[in-house]
Amino acid sequence: MIVSTRGRYALRVMIDLAEQHADTYVPLKDIVQRQNISQKYVEAIMTLLSKNGFVIALHGKGGGYKLNRKPSEYKIGEILRLTEGTLAPVACLECGAEPCERASYCRTLPLWKELDNRVSGYLDSVTIADFMHV
Repeated sequence: MIVSTRGRYALRVMIDLAEQHADTYVPLKDIVQRQNISQKYVEAIMTLLSKNGFVIALHGKGGGYKLNRKPSEYKIGEILRLTEGTLAPVACLECGAEPCERASYCRTLPLWKELDNRVSGYLDSVTIADFMHV
């Protein structure tokens, strides 16, 4: 599994928002400046996060973004699944994958299942609150 730039940046943005005052909207330009990510890239990430209910967006003067849950309620795994689509180490373990005809005798399937369980278990056990500096 390789986490894309979009996944890494989404985590940075979510942690950045978590470190701000929970009751105020954070302007996009402030996030861009602190994280040193292009505005276009952050806009795309924020659109994805907003459409999926991870953040609240307020447009216009005094607008910006803020979390709609406590930082401890955002699991790293859920953010990465949103941005990456899957965390499965092999295609046959992806959600909705066609059953593999080799599954019943595949010597490596137990390895991939255990790796998937461990990665998912870890990523679902840590939250953005675990990575905050505030």
